Amino acid sequence: MDNRSTLKRWIEESHRIVFFGGAGVSTESGIPDFRSQDGLYHQQYDYPPETILSHSFFYANTEEFYRFYRAKMLCLTAKPNRAHLALAELERQGKLSAVVTQNIDGLHQAAGSKAVYELHGSVHRNYCRKCGKAYTAEEILHSTGVPRCTCGGLIKPDVVLYEEGLDGDTIQGAVMAIANADLLIVGGTSLTVYPAAGLIQYYRGHRLVLINRDATPLDSRADLVLRDPIGQVLGEAVLNASL
Repeated sequence: MDNRSTLKRWIEESHRIVFFGGAGVSTESGIPDFRSQDGLYHQQYDYPPETILSHSFFYANTEEFYRFYRAKMLCLTAKPNRAHLALAELERQGKLSAVVTQNIDGLHQAAGSKAVYELHGSVHRNYCRKCGKAYTAEEILHSTGVPRCTCGGLIKPDVVLYEEGLDGDTIQGAVMAIANADLLIVGGTSLTVYPAAGLIQYYRGHRLVLINRDATPLDSRADLVLRDPIGQVLGEAVLNASL
């Protein structure tokens, strides 16, 4: 039996599936991968993206941060792809317990997923640092310079910048979901970004699936490894089967 057939059978047999995903899940929707050959980290800017997307840079060079953020991080025209849709379908069927994502684009929710742990936050939530008023991603995109609240306070995206810690409640929920999973599918991530990648260690089962175009540090531990495009793999295993 080939790997795709095995994955399809495992999905059919499982009832507490958890999906852990990274940037590769969204590249098929046209959102650039930070670390790929064509990703943001290989383009030229006045500062490295790691520097711009840091807590200290945000407060020291807020206007420059937002110039980069609007141009490269707010991909609001992107649509969910087959991977997002397949996961939402599995949740609708009562087979998928949670999506744990490193992405901040909100495409899992746009596809219909409800149990989503966003480890690095979301561009769709933005708050005034002074009064707490919420602003949408569209409002940030169409603002100019440094976006300010009606009260005059600075607006900050609810995304985890470098030098910032992950949200404790989000981590706890993700750990519990992974620990109780009977099938853990890891896709579109190099598994090199910590502490997020470290959450995989909480999986106690024997059906760990890795779907990624490049090798990862966990390949030797995985029970199944697929190098094909994630939208193609999940779409074939879930969407075609449910038609």
